[in-house]
Amino acid sequence: MSKLDYCFSNDYMVLRPDRAGPFELLHLLFSPKVGRNRAVDCFTSTEVGSFRRRLAIFLNLLLQLFLLSLAGPVAALAAALEFVLNFVSNVLHGRMEYPDRKSASYRSITWFIDQRVDLDRNIKPTDSQYHAALCVMASKVAYENEAFIRDVVTRHWQMEFVQFYNCWNEFENEYTAQAFVFCDKPVDAELVVVAFRGTPPLDVARWCADLDPSWYKIPRLGRAHAAYTHALGAQRNIGWPKWVEYIKGKPQKVYAYYTIRDAVKQLMEANGKARLLVTGHGSGGALAVLFATVLAYHREKTVLDRLAGVYTFGQPQVGDAMLAMFAERNLDRPRKRHFRITYGDDPLPRLPHESSAAHFLHFGLGLHFDSFYNLKVVKAMPGEGRSASPAAFATSRINSAWELVRSVYLGYWKSAYYREGWLLLAVRALAVALPGLQFHRVQDYVNAITLAGAHIPTEA
Repeated sequence: MSKLDYCFSNDYMVLRPDRAGPFELLHLLFSPKVGRNRAVDCFTSTEVGSFRRRLAIFLNLLLQLFLLSLAGPVAALAAALEFVLNFVSNVLHGRMEYPDRKSASYRSITWFIDQRVDLDRNIKPTDSQYHAALCVMASKVAYENEAFIRDVVTRHWQMEFVQFYNCWNEFENEYTAQAFVFCDKPVDAELVVVAFRGTPPLDVARWCADLDPSWYKIPRLGRAHAAYTHALGAQRNIGWPKWVEYIKGKPQKVYAYYTIRDAVKQLMEANGKARLLVTGHGSGGALAVLFATVLAYHREKTVLDRLAGVYTFGQPQVGDAMLAMFAERNLDRPRKRHFRITYGDDPLPRLPHESSAAHFLHFGLGLHFDSFYNLKVVKAMPGEGRSASPAAFATSRINSAWELVRSVYLGYWKSAYYREGWLLLAVRALAVALPGLQFHRVQDYVNAITLAGAHIPTEA
């Protein structure tokens, strides 16, 4: 990438761990002139006088360099673990076949941790929490391959699968965003759902995107998280044009925002009563809320008027106060339609860490569940800014121990729908054994939503 790639922005700061050597790292500590540092793309005149902010950039680059050094080995380990789990599962179920990563019988590590794919039959389409329950399960299923998702949507949910999208990132020159679209009925659909995939458990390269505090300031919109902007389909040099012009004779790339927006518009035209839900877990939630925000940025009124809700689960921060005001003005008026749901000590909603609170913050209606699955409406994340004190450490250990105990009896106390398998119990035991280890747990979001009853707010 060159600085010309960012010319659509009137201000930006993009960290470049690929160019961070010893000189660049030391320069951050001793010089405020970050605009002259190869490891930071920004205007040449940019200076950061605060040593605390420069130290935060320095530490973030170090962490990204460390994680990127592990990306290859961890990816190989994840692929091997996933393959072994699928092979053993095939043998135990009497299928002596070689696991095919593209087949409907191939499962991700996320599925082996929590094997639920069916919707809770106790929650009816007329219930207030139905949209949230449908969205959280769609967010969970989004971690699987296309064939698996198609099978779940059509066979388990008895709904209409539309398409799976593997989307191109213009800035990283690879496919970094995945999503699928489905309708509740094949004809005269009442719901169209877009579900974005979050960061897989052992995808270290994508962890870096979640940690990265890089941003762009876009006219009329505000500062937006750079990595999620890239993944959603922003264009080099021009950012967010309303339409992407394809070059004749060259293969057309699938850009998440543009391709999915056009598909949604076609579905809305074909189904006059249909309303739109957009959802995602983790970084998928970040893409979901940015997708809806860019719809507003492009003044896609016909789609926004039929937006029933944006439900995000464990979503990281995606923008500054200006972007927050823009999103709330367009998504939450005249009624609340952005529901930002968090659970316990999930660390991802607290990312990216940025010493200047003016850069990243949360917006939308915050719904927080504690480890007892009790719901509370919040403005900020509980425990945000909490120091690593002995009391915080003890609280974290107690919560982890409680979650392990709860896992053992919840399936018997409530129903078999909440019974947890051996791998999930092992993960919870690991969280107790290793100090400070927290998990970004999609299964707890499923539990929280389905157990919340009528307490989940709905668009009204």
